[in-house]
Amino acid sequence: MAATVSTAAAVNNKSHLSPAFDKPFCSPSQKLLSLAAKTLPKPYHHHHHRSLITNAAASKNPLTDVVSSSKPDPVTHFDSFFDDDDKPREECGVVGIYGDSEASRLCYLALHALQHRGQEGAGIVCVNDNILKSITGVGLVSDVFNESKLDQLPGDLAIGHVRYSTAGASMLKNVQPFVASYRFGSVGVAHNGNLVNYKQLRGELEENGSIFNTSSDTEVVLHLIAISKARPFLLRIVEACEKIEGAYSMVFATEDKLVAVRDPYGFRPLVMGRRSNGAVVFASETCALDLIEATYEREVLPGEVVVVDKEGIQSICLMPHPEPKSCIFEHIYFALPNSVVFGRSVYESRRAFGEILATEAPVDCDVVIAVPDSGVVAALGYAAKAGVPFQQGLIRSHYVGRTFIEPSQKIRDFGVKLKLSPVRAVLEGKRVVVVDDSIVRGTTSSKIVRLLKEAGAKEVHMRIASPPIIASCYYGVDTPSSEELISNRMSVEEIREYIGSDSLAFLPIESLNNLLGKDSKSFCYACFSGNYPVEPTGKVKRIGDFMDDGLSGNMDSVDGGWLPGSSRVQKTILNEVRTS
Repeated sequence: MAATVSTAAAVNNKSHLSPAFDKPFCSPSQKLLSLAAKTLPKPYHHHHHRSLITNAAASKNPLTDVVSSSKPDPVTHFDSFFDDDDKPREECGVVGIYGDSEASRLCYLALHALQHRGQEGAGIVCVNDNILKSITGVGLVSDVFNESKLDQLPGDLAIGHVRYSTAGASMLKNVQPFVASYRFGSVGVAHNGNLVNYKQLRGELEENGSIFNTSSDTEVVLHLIAISKARPFLLRIVEACEKIEGAYSMVFATEDKLVAVRDPYGFRPLVMGRRSNGAVVFASETCALDLIEATYEREVLPGEVVVVDKEGIQSICLMPHPEPKSCIFEHIYFALPNSVVFGRSVYESRRAFGEILATEAPVDCDVVIAVPDSGVVAALGYAAKAGVPFQQGLIRSHYVGRTFIEPSQKIRDFGVKLKLSPVRAVLEGKRVVVVDDSIVRGTTSSKIVRLLKEAGAKEVHMRIASPPIIASCYYGVDTPSSEELISNRMSVEEIREYIGSDSLAFLPIESLNNLLGKDSKSFCYACFSGNYPVEPTGKVKRIGDFMDDGLSGNMDSVDGGWLPGSSRVQKTILNEVRTS
């Protein structure tokens, strides 16, 4: 397994973490944040909008989105053009640990817990004797690290990263954390998110002589820190973050500090915990804290910078920030059910989504099944509310790699059949409700419906535990362009016909808002509405780095790595949807 090891010399001495955790740091120009704060700022009003749903007016319940039909299963002719794994992808997960002599090993375990957030590459940077040492590699955490590699990473400060990319092979140069040396020392960074003004910033930096080694937007942050005239290092981060726009939850490692930063909108999660020995831990999800026996304390607040060093913990406000717009898809799909994200249990959220579907989109059925693994908790909620048994009608194989060899005689729906196997004893002759977390392009859903009917299901009723996705995400989630999103091109009835189910229902967005209550305005629903908290301009870099295959040249020449920004045409379409 290819891996790289790099070191960066430093100049400052580093001490063990003192008990003085709560000593605040307050720059004259910055607002002090209380470390004991448990609540997010009061959210502002989020404009009400309707889901892309048909037949709602004719329904007995206007919030119910059910379309029924006895039409036969259509045969799809163009689904082979799309990836069988038709789901949004989270870009990555980050970890930071300060004050534990086994920081790199704990970081390794925490990355294991975050493996679902990225499987293409992993890396750890540790600090020992004022030197930053980095080991990164392509593949799973267990592929990249072993006992001997972890032995090369001593020290009580470490940051780590797991990465997902969309295009081509994941070249090693794009695997984080990145480490750079500049005139005042060295810095390592791991980033979860996506910068919507990356292209503009990179162009300005290159105009002034900056040279880029990767295609990652994270490298822009390092350049901005390096050219900053501010002192101390903390204010360099603040100055850099004032120039970037979009989603970022980042952890930085210097010779003597661990720094965690979250963007002013709080798009992506970042939590803080503490081990019994006093070590401070930052991670994308609480499941990482659980594995290394760290106690969850709180979220890193939107717009907050938290610094951990020998003086303790210091916290400042990054900038005057708007109300939070946390990604709702963390609760729908990305996060593990055992995590607490944005202060809410992911398990409880998904179970409630299923209960809502059972209440507002009921159907006569004999059994409830899930599309594993992400649909399981919502299916449990549906089954409990409907009073119908939940059973495992689909078994997922966890041993399928990203590539496989297909026999010369083509097998229909080969990719889906490798991953999902129907249980005929559960399905045969039954009216089946199948619960999934989302529909993106619709190609996988059509194959699943066909698989269930071939296994003997009498009826297949699809229930989706999210509203229809009609717009691309620019904040750290890999979604297709809006033209490829089936809910942006078709009505619910047309989608039902395409996937071949007997009925289809999405989670109504009004019901989602009601469930979230007073917190509903603090979530981002851009993928459901097209209303972007931070408007993308021009072209925005996709999550997958388009230079993964070693391509160099003008960025405009490589079209595959960019999504168009929110154009006037797209806005017109979305406005028509919202007012129809």
